[in-house]
Order: sequence, then C-alpha cells, then structure tokens
Amino acid sequence: MATCEWVEPADGLRALYGMPEGAGPHPVVVIYIEAFGVNPHFERLTRRFAEAGFAAITPDIYGGRTYEYTDLEGAIGHLKSMDDDRVMDRTVQCLDFLAGRPEADAGRAAVTGFCMGGRFTFLANAALADRFRAAAAFYGGGIGPVEDMAGRKVLLDRIPEMKAPIQLWYGAEDQSILPDEIGRIAERMSSERRRFTMTVFPHAGHGFFCEDRASHNAGAAGTAWREMLAFFREHCG
Repeated sequence: MATCEWVEPADGLRALYGMPEGAGPHPVVVIYIEAFGVNPHFERLTRRFAEAGFAAITPDIYGGRTYEYTDLEGAIGHLKSMDDDRVMDRTVQCLDFLAGRPEADAGRAAVTGFCMGGRFTFLANAALADRFRAAAAFYGGGIGPVEDMAGRKVLLDRIPEMKAPIQLWYGAEDQSILPDEIGRIAERMSSERRRFTMTVFPHAGHGFFCEDRASHNAGAAGTAWREMLAFFREHCG
C-alpha cells in the first residue's frame, strides 16, 4: 500500500512525500500547489499519485500556511510574495532528495501544478529543462498575459529553453485566463517548435480539477487525470 508522510528535503523546507508500494525504483512527480497551500486536496493528490506508481513530492513552498478557498485575498497576497528563483531552488532540493531515495528514480521525473502551481510547472519545464521528462500545467495564470495581475514576470520568453513535452489544461469558463492569453501561449509554443498539447474544456472554470472547490468539474477532472497519467507513464516509464 502506498504511504504518505512529511519529509524535510533541505533545511527550512518540508514536503509531503507519497511512496508507492514496492521497492521500485519508481518514476517521480513533483506537484506544485495552488495559491491556497498544502491543503487536504493536495494531501489526497500526493497519495493518489503514489497509488498510481509515482514517487510523488509536494513541496510546501508556503511554509505551512494554508488558506480557505473563500479567502482569495489572503491567498493572492501570499502568491504575490513568491519568488520564482526561490521556488526553482526548492524544486531542485526536492529532486536531489529523491535522488538519494532507493525507491525513487529522479532521472525519470515529471512535474505538474495547478493555478499558481501551473505557472511554476511551465517555468520549471524551462528553467529545469534537464531535470524533467514531461510536464502538465493546469490553468496556470501568469504564463502569457499582456500584463500579469499579480505583477509576476510573463513566461513566454522562457519557451525556447523547454525540452520536455508539456500538457496545458484550461477551462473555457475561466474568467482569469482568457482566450487571448491561451492563444498567445499556443502561438509561441508553435513558433518555437516545442511539443505540447492544449485542452480547453468547454464547460469548466478555473480550479476544475479540485474536488473541494465550487468550480470542480468531475468530467473534466477525470479526463485530465487519465490522460496525464498515460502521458507521464509514456515519457517517464
């Protein structure tokens, strides 16, 4: 049976670690949180990946803070304080930690994330291009707007650094990531000749994957989960 526990990959960093059943070594997945912290949804998701055969690690980049889904002001305020380079450093620390675990094969790693974490997934697939074989970014705000509402750096100029294929998941009813932004991302990915798939679910909004959010869409979430798992297994083995 898969297990899930808190670990300390580096000084000052804790992470939720899901260990699959069996000796392995198992492929790895790094999971980036939404703007609300490592909450019960991400505890379940970490375990879910472990049950699917991945050594799954969710770095607590919020330092133990969590916010209710109704506390958008608090969550966005914390999001605005995040530093891209710091998060990438924390990601490397998690991968190095897994490289020292006999049950994990950090050379076969994927990365995924949601909301704020979707943007970090996109960034990691460029900034840490040699560390990941596949990526799946869910409704990552701030990737390709004309100007990001949270003051973050737009990431379109990082696309040439990407090596691994990436899935991009969106909802057509998402009021924070509009069609023009999705179009800019697709245009730039195509012009840079990077491998990607983009799915826009017609009746889904922001946060559709999370079963604890009012915007949860079970059909879209189920399809995305199945296709993401198959994609990760194809590229990470």
